[in-house]
Amino acid sequence: MKRIIGVLLPTLLLSSTLAHASSDEAWKKSREVMVQACINASHLSKVRVQGEPIEYDDNTGYSALLLEGRYPQQHMRNKRGRELCLFQRSSGRASVSEADKLRWVK
Repeated sequence: MKRIIGVLLPTLLLSSTLAHASSDEAWKKSREVMVQACINASHLSKVRVQGEPIEYDDNTGYSALLLEGRYPQQHMRNKRGRELCLFQRSSGRASVSEADKLRWVK
């Protein structure tokens, strides 16, 4: 009996871990949803993603994404601008804030 448990227990633990792992396709779809939500929430025109998302742990439940585009307001004269998008993974909601003061790290 102990031998059977010794053989089955590691197998069960490993299979339960693998069952909860996300596939590459699921990660890709999740990223597409996040990018589209952030672009839709943006106030910039010609907006595009800069860099890779920052994924916070599941306890936080957010991902961050830097966006860059052009200010569409006439008084801004098509100036380049950046926004930081916070994406709440559980609800699929995106919130953006001006991020022109963020510096690039070299």
